[in-house]
Amino acid sequence: MKALLTTLTMIGLSMSNLLSFDQTHANFTKLITDTAVPTGIKYPELKKKHSDLTAYLTDLENVPYADFRGWNKNDQLAFLINLYNAATLELVLKHYPIRSLKDDVGGEKGPWKIPAVKMFGKHTTLDGLEHEFIRKYYNEPRIHFALNCASEGCPPLLNEAYTGEKLEKQLDTQTRQFLADKKANSVSGKTLKISPLFDWFKDDFIKKHGSVEAFLDPYFTKSKIQKGKMNISYTDYGWKLNLAK
Repeated sequence: MKALLTTLTMIGLSMSNLLSFDQTHANFTKLITDTAVPTGIKYPELKKKHSDLTAYLTDLENVPYADFRGWNKNDQLAFLINLYNAATLELVLKHYPIRSLKDDVGGEKGPWKIPAVKMFGKHTTLDGLEHEFIRKYYNEPRIHFALNCASEGCPPLLNEAYTGEKLEKQLDTQTRQFLADKKANSVSGKTLKISPLFDWFKDDFIKKHGSVEAFLDPYFTKSKIQKGKMNISYTDYGWKLNLAK
């Protein structure tokens, strides 16, 4: 009887969590609507809401893996993107003010290799979340324009939470906006200057589209970008904190 009651309690808790979890991630949207702007993050303003960010992360941490597995792929991916971005903001706020997340947090390991994320009852790193979950199980290279590393060279943080319902539109918008940034990406004739993101994660673009050029071609409608026919170079990637100017 005791074992039965324990099992029923665990099932009840799982169902309660599934029913109560907000798939719109409204609490995260409230935090970043006014603090995530095209020029960066208003960290002094976000710092005032630090407890709200911590509470949102707790909500994510409390989602059981069994429940997560029952969601559709878009809801899963939106959840993981939001978790990565919220955990990154939390890491910045814990050490703020800083000049660079890369240089000022995490010591010799750096910020992406320390246990800064809790998910499904276990601690992991930002690298673990990105490479062992998101990149490994979701064949979606556009996540590199959605995950924010709190650096100036990174695509700006979207000022609303990602949701499964809106994920396709949100990823497309992020991609187009980042590619429209001529400081990071441009094409002139056969000369292609692009963000180092396309070098660091080229395997993701090749896996989904066959080549980086094939991925880029539809977005640069005034130019024809063909594999093997472009002179490719990479723009500078700034690691300074993406503090809004």
